[in-house]
This record gives sequence, C-alpha cells and structure tokens, in this order.
Amino acid sequence: MKELTVNANDAGQRMDKFLTKAVPALPQSLLYKYIRLKRIKLNGKRCEISTRLSHGDKVQLYINDEFFGQGSSELAFLKAPAKLDIVYEDENILLLNKHIGLVVHEDESGSADTLINRALHYLYDKHEYDPDAENSFVPALCNRIDRNTSGIVICAKNAESLRILNQKIKDRELSKRYLCITVGIPDRDEAELTAYLTKDSTAVTVTVSDKKTPGARTAVTKYRVLKKNREKDLALLEVDLITGRTHQIRAHLAHIGYPLLGDGKYGINRVNRLYNIKTQALCAYKLTFEFTTDSGCLEYLNGRSFEIKDVWFRDMV
Repeated sequence: MKELTVNANDAGQRMDKFLTKAVPALPQSLLYKYIRLKRIKLNGKRCEISTRLSHGDKVQLYINDEFFGQGSSELAFLKAPAKLDIVYEDENILLLNKHIGLVVHEDESGSADTLINRALHYLYDKHEYDPDAENSFVPALCNRIDRNTSGIVICAKNAESLRILNQKIKDRELSKRYLCITVGIPDRDEAELTAYLTKDSTAVTVTVSDKKTPGARTAVTKYRVLKKNREKDLALLEVDLITGRTHQIRAHLAHIGYPLLGDGKYGINRVNRLYNIKTQALCAYKLTFEFTTDSGCLEYLNGRSFEIKDVWFRDMV
C-alpha cells in the first residue's frame, strides 16, 4: 500500500484528475475500477472519482508497485541549463524573456533545452520545486510564443497561481503587447484589422482571407505605428492581439502588404538579406495585469505592467 498526502498544490482537484497526474502509469480504466473496488480510498474510506480533495487528505492506494515511478533520479529538466533572462519574479510567478531560437516546450527535435525545462531546473536549484514532494503539480508556462519570436512568457510556480492565470488569460484580463518592424509603412497610423486564418498543419503556415471560408478562424489584430523611417521604408509597430491565432501578426500584416522584417515564411527574402536578418523582428515586449474579477493570491499584481526595454530590433527604424 502507498499513501499520498494531499498538499496545497493538490487541493481542490477531483480524485480522478489528481490520480491521473500523481500516478500517470496507472491506466484510466484501472483507476476507475480500483476506486469502485475500494483499492483506492480517501482517508481510509470509500471515495468517488468526482470527490474533491482537501489539503491534508490521505489517499491510500492498494495497487501494484509497477504503477509508481522511480523518483527524481533521472529528471529530464536537469539536462537543460538553468540560465534564464528574468523580467520579474516573486513567490508565485516568473516572467521570463524567451530569447530567439529557444522553444517553450519540447518539439520534434527532442531537445531537453526548452524554456520550461530551464525554468524547472532554475526552481529546482533554488529549492522552490521538489518533484519528490509533489504528487500532481509541476510549475507550468501559461502562454507560449514561437521559437523565433522573443518576449515575455509567464511561468506559474504553484497550482493556485496557474489556475488564476489560465482563467485571466481566457477572460482577457492580461494585456499583451508586441513590437515588430514592417517592411513598408502602413497607410494608417493605427487600425483594427479583421480577417480569417486557415491553418496548414503540414506546411506549418496559415493563409489569410478577407472573407469567411470553411474551417477559417476569425483573427482580429490592432496596431499602432510608433516610428517611421521613409528612407528605409520601415515602420516600428505596437500590436495588440484581440485573438491569438497561429502566426497571426506575421500573416495578417503580410496580408495587408506590410510583412515583418526578417520573416522567412511571410516576408520578402530580398529585403531580409539586405538587412542580414534571419528571423522575424517580433517581440512580446509588454505585459499588463488588468484584473476585473477576483484574482485571489495574485491581487497584488493588478494594475502592474512589465516591459522588456532592450528589444533587439527597436533601434533599426
């Protein structure tokens, strides 16, 4: 028999959700069967899959040892460096400046050097994350940006912060602003654009149309011109994504005739070579917390804004 004690990061979860994360090797079918047969108990008594757990509860598991992991002797995240560019940190969150070339999560390359693994290694070294002390929670990233886009990514250090931030992002109570350079100067200094994006998963690109087509998703992009250079025919824009579609800024601005400098998929290669830029001039440079509903343990962040000052392409216009 193995017993798990429900900690603060586990509390509030349904029993089945908790066990799926705490004992990932246990098949779902057996999980339900063992609860029904009382081989899984809560505080020594029968429980249901929908039972909500409380801090301090004891979960008894009368199941084979083969379903339990071997501890933290081989932690994949330790293969990644612990080096991070930290914009802000407190006991609940990390705001990280993801650099160009680094992926947020593991991709088809299989490399262990990802932003999340760097964050886990960093927190592990600080003794703020101990896999052996956690049953079901792992610090997690709340948003993602492309490999070749730089900018702010949010990492939640605990389960309550993760839950709140995920809901705030869904409810658009976090304001994210991007900086980019366009080839060509938009004819309007600011605008709200609406188009329809269709994703091609094979080519890893999107196509943009002004008319709704089957399978297309609505994309709304707001921009404001911050700086113009007519001699270079370049403009520095601040962009607000009303929707968050794949490659939205890059594809949408290219669609209206102003592709991003350095963009190899939607841009102008001749111009990219002229400036010797091999990646898109795009950065998620500013994050503002604009809570309008209860924000629990993160209330102190309401109204605060964080910004990357040293954006690599900012002075090119």
